[in-house]
Amino acid sequence: MLTSSSDALVRFENVQKSYDGEILVIKDLNLNIQKGEFLTMLGPSGSGKTTCLMMLAGFEPATHGEIYLDGIPINRVPPHKRGIGMVFQNYALFPHMTIGENLSFPLEVRKMGKSQREEKVKKALDMVQLGDFAERRPSQLSGGQQQRVAVARALVFDPEVVLMDEPLGALDKNLREQMQYEIKHIHERLGVTVLYVTHDQSEALTMSNRVAVFDNGIIQQLAPPDVLYEQPENAFVADFIGDNNCLVGIVTSESETSCVIRTEDNSEIKANKINIAGVGSQSTLSIRPERVIVNPEAGQVPNIFQAKAEELIYLGDHIRTRMNVCGNNNFFIKIPNSSHHANLNKGDTVTIGWNEQDCRALDAFT
Repeated sequence: MLTSSSDALVRFENVQKSYDGEILVIKDLNLNIQKGEFLTMLGPSGSGKTTCLMMLAGFEPATHGEIYLDGIPINRVPPHKRGIGMVFQNYALFPHMTIGENLSFPLEVRKMGKSQREEKVKKALDMVQLGDFAERRPSQLSGGQQQRVAVARALVFDPEVVLMDEPLGALDKNLREQMQYEIKHIHERLGVTVLYVTHDQSEALTMSNRVAVFDNGIIQQLAPPDVLYEQPENAFVADFIGDNNCLVGIVTSESETSCVIRTEDNSEIKANKINIAGVGSQSTLSIRPERVIVNPEAGQVPNIFQAKAEELIYLGDHIRTRMNVCGNNNFFIKIPNSSHHANLNKGDTVTIGWNEQDCRALDAFT
């Protein structure tokens, strides 16, 4: 799950964190982040992702283990000497300073000359399309513009690593999506290493080279976005990443690559065996809504069931339909608006089905 390359720029080695000396909020973290990588720590509130960021920044000490930056242990290095850029959700701009002065401040701390400071400030502001805003104050800028300034300030001194803690959480949906692409493109142009924290899974999938999914202080899976979505390794990841249908049942038989699960209503489902405890154990099946076929042809798929439409939600390009199938009345499918099935009505019964490889048999969901 975790890479072990010796040339990682950032390395967490057996890192643990406890705030009270009893409960571990980070449990034995081993993680390598490569130079130039955009890695996102994704998870629900309290899963430990922000704590990892704060330990790397130097704002929180590790209880156990060591953190390395470019091969050098930094647990005892103060934050201002780690050379790490930081972007926060609340921007953290100095209100009494102009935008230019805000960007110049980290350069002054590093004893940089005036002419070099001015050159770097101009370059950083141009990078975020705010070249004409140097004399304004933060209060004169919109939220999106302030966030651009915060990004520019984190990059102005050419750090090896930039940490971003939920930086887009305060922005509205359209602006947040626009900033996702801007940050992604800045990363691609500069090649700087970015460690990003969010609880928004669509944000993580859009921006990252790899995503570390956290829960209860442990990385549940670390993989590129497409692998996380298409090949979740456990029930938590399957449910947390993207839209997902869960069907719960008991394993009745298994082969090397497949198994059969019997649900509470005695439906038998053929599934791709991924992470089960053997015959007789409980399993959670993961099926993406877009992989469900409406009115499949005879022999097209091995899993065919009757489903009742409980609710239809119009979402423009598709109809999100809540079905009752295999004893589960919260089973969703997506029907394209251009499809001849789009005229399905509430209460209708329809045949649906899915392929064995699109149905992943995972651990019991707790």
